[in-house]
Amino acid sequence: MLKAVILIGGPQKGTRFRPLSFEVPKPLFPVAGVPMLQHHIEACAKVPNMKEILLIGFYQPNEELTRFICSAQQEFKISIRYLQEYAALGTGGGIYHFRDQILSGGPEAFFIMNADVCSEFPLPEMLNFQKEHGEPSSFVILGTTANRKQSMNYGCIVENQQTNEVLHYVEKPSTFVSDIINCGIYLFTPEIFQHIGAVFQKNQQDMLLDEQTNGNGWHRAEAIRLEQDIFTALAGQGKLYVYKTPAFWSQIKSAGSAIYASRLYLNQYHKVHPERLVTTEDGGPRISGNVYIHPTANIDPTAVLGPNVSIGTGVTIGAGVRVRESIILHGATLQDHSCVLNCIVGWDSTIGKWARVEGTPSDPNPNDPYAKIDSETLFRDGKLTPSITILGCNVTIPSEVIILNAIVLPHKDLNRSFKNQIIL
Repeated sequence: MLKAVILIGGPQKGTRFRPLSFEVPKPLFPVAGVPMLQHHIEACAKVPNMKEILLIGFYQPNEELTRFICSAQQEFKISIRYLQEYAALGTGGGIYHFRDQILSGGPEAFFIMNADVCSEFPLPEMLNFQKEHGEPSSFVILGTTANRKQSMNYGCIVENQQTNEVLHYVEKPSTFVSDIINCGIYLFTPEIFQHIGAVFQKNQQDMLLDEQTNGNGWHRAEAIRLEQDIFTALAGQGKLYVYKTPAFWSQIKSAGSAIYASRLYLNQYHKVHPERLVTTEDGGPRISGNVYIHPTANIDPTAVLGPNVSIGTGVTIGAGVRVRESIILHGATLQDHSCVLNCIVGWDSTIGKWARVEGTPSDPNPNDPYAKIDSETLFRDGKLTPSITILGCNVTIPSEVIILNAIVLPHKDLNRSFKNQIIL
């Protein structure tokens, strides 16, 4: 029997995802037409013998999360539960805190995955790899190849090339260590809790020794990071192995990276969900490339959409509108002849006639097969880094203006053109 645990973080995490995370918890943000988490859950539900999926995070239980879990349970016919941490306990602390829940029913192994990655989720391949490598109780990290410069932004893995054993693990090193990076998807056996428990005990002893902790020791002892505290120590002990995937993988840290993730998933739909991709039909809009349109959207047949566009529920798109490389969220209205490029249009926003809303894509270098998306800082040299244009919810853009490389916070009525600005 198998289980899966998805680490979904909490409200003070995912700040780079603002202003979009104001309206909806980041893990529920729609990527390629469905909530980010649904891609994880669907992959888990396909694994034979998968009995339960646990979501661990420190969001207050909210209506959206509850509604999502209910509908996902019905759709995928699998038990899904949310376990709320009392505080941010780190990637290892959260699973250790809820170890009884994870181990109940006696799973032979369980997957741990971070919610903010997009991937083909080669879970069956990881299971087969675990059977073939090391002892039965070995642990598997999913890895992928990055380029030398970017690898330093991730957890780096040095492997034994014959056996794929992890010899050395460093989280975000300051100099080049390896071009194999950690994808944030793991396959563990229950034995991992002995290793996390040892770190927990050591932390507690350190707390007792450290007299200056003013009664807050317990909380800190339980905050454990899988990567720095566990993997670094396990490397080179014949316990940890890396399965390198040639398939797509990306982080979803900033709002801009959601558009890139959307592109990767839309591309995958050719294989797994062709029914989610629309094609040009008589009396319908002109489609180029991969486009997802929710059935409730109302789109003028003279509009031109794609490539890489996803359109949410109840969206209205007028005559002659052009949309490319964008996510249009539910209830938005794009009036006649407006043009939307490299942009996320927030819930219930309106773009006026002949307006142009455009951003700068933050895509990886297309000529480098190992390039990953850069998690750019918002500002560089005191200037806003040009990036995807984001309109928060309920933003109104007037007719005949240009909005370029801007981030517009929710509930704004703009009255002129803006570029390279955050509009508060």
